[in-house]
Amino acid sequence: MSAPFEERSGVVPCGTPWGRWYQTLEEVFIEVRVPPGTRAKDVSCSLRSRHISLSVCGQELLQGKLFDSTVTDEGTWTLEDRQLIRIVLMKTNRDAGNCWTSLLENEYAADPWVQDQMQRKLTLERFQRENPGFDFSGAEISGNYSKGGPDFSSLVK
Repeated sequence: MSAPFEERSGVVPCGTPWGRWYQTLEEVFIEVRVPPGTRAKDVSCSLRSRHISLSVCGQELLQGKLFDSTVTDEGTWTLEDRQLIRIVLMKTNRDAGNCWTSLLENEYAADPWVQDQMQRKLTLERFQRENPGFDFSGAEISGNYSKGGPDFSSLVK
């Protein structure tokens, strides 16, 4: 089986003071840099449908209302190499038109160029799912791709 679309095509990250976040059609990934040597017992992470909070050694790093809803039971966090916390959130709305413009409602917004690239990526990912025999990972897209691009579902095959 081939690698997932985002592994073949790369990611479009949005940088933040604490790390970065990026998204696919189904998931939002958050990568938080923490002091080297951090242990799992130093981490406190709460993932709810519309809220996230993360603190390390009692210091709050990330807290607030998420841009959109997620599936609470499927959110996970891991500590990698004792210096990076990776959080994976499963989007409730997995439509290509659901491109988060920011991680939290009023914080960590993608700049307009990054937002445009994220939307392009989600539209290509949608095309890949709709056409499993083709590889869109290196494709370029132009024109109307906002809100998930054109809808071809009503066309007769």
